[in-house]
Amino acid sequence: MKDTVNMSVSQVFAKNGERYAFVSFTDGEKSAEGKIPQCKIISNRGFDKEEIGQLEDYMNRELARLKRMAAGINAMRAFMEP
Repeated sequence: MKDTVNMSVSQVFAKNGERYAFVSFTDGEKSAEGKIPQCKIISNRGFDKEEIGQLEDYMNRELARLKRMAAGINAMRAFMEP
């Protein structure tokens, strides 16, 4: 895996009392999506087993920051006029 992998975080979702967000990783043609707070990769295209472990470790280490990022996203703002 390269030194830099692109990452994005979704807004917070709630279903059946569970709050969660998605973290997407891309590295060229490779992509993976994880779910927090579980810190598990739920879909993968191209990352090997070791790389998946590294991405899950990253989510665990950075969970508090990733939660703050997700909490700060409001998808409805994209539909509001300035």
